[in-house]
Amino acid sequence: MEQIEAVADEINKMGRRALAVPTDVTKREQVENVVRQAASELGKIDILVSNAGMPILKPISFISGMKLEGWQTADSWDTPLTEEEWHLVLNTNLTSAFSFAQAVGPYMLKQKKGKIIYISSNSVDLAPPYFSAYCVSKAGLSMFTRCLATEWAPYNICVNAVGPGSVITELSAPVLSDPERKKVILERIPLGRVGETREIGLLVVYLASEASNWVTGQTFYADGGQLSRGNGF
Repeated sequence: MEQIEAVADEINKMGRRALAVPTDVTKREQVENVVRQAASELGKIDILVSNAGMPILKPISFISGMKLEGWQTADSWDTPLTEEEWHLVLNTNLTSAFSFAQAVGPYMLKQKKGKIIYISSNSVDLAPPYFSAYCVSKAGLSMFTRCLATEWAPYNICVNAVGPGSVITELSAPVLSDPERKKVILERIPLGRVGETREIGLLVVYLASEASNWVTGQTFYADGGQLSRGNGF
């Protein structure tokens, strides 16, 4: 949160307006509150970038001696995913997108203009071991992107998603700092490196700009060519 507040402060120093509002995206009332506050303070809502996400990488079930390919990148390769963890991942990655859409909908539909960008994942088209909850949530997010795009297209609202591969973030840093785990990840990427957040940000900027006014219902993958391999993992 401190980093987000620092960014907001920098924007405000440039003579523009920015707010940093702590929000639990799994709580409907907090989602509605941050949208109301943004509309009240900033006047309107033209763009929504929904990038909340989390993985819990565990097997669906486990028996003694079970160790699947990619176990080095799992949070726990010998502890089954719980129902509570399953719902936490889906609520954070998928249900929050639905909640934000319903919260910003009245503003965008009334003004007949808007851009919505969801951060999905190339895991939409991959099925690696231990990633079940994450993959299902992101696949659902990309389908929700398509559904919302067709529903709101008559109101000039474009809805798209970005599907990154492995990118250097605070969440991925512990994995990428481990040489063995990083080696496993890099072997899957034809370009031979992980992505940077700026590279994803530039794609988001395009989708938020007028340059993408005739683009909707798409998921754009930025993953160093990983999906191009066909088997991915």
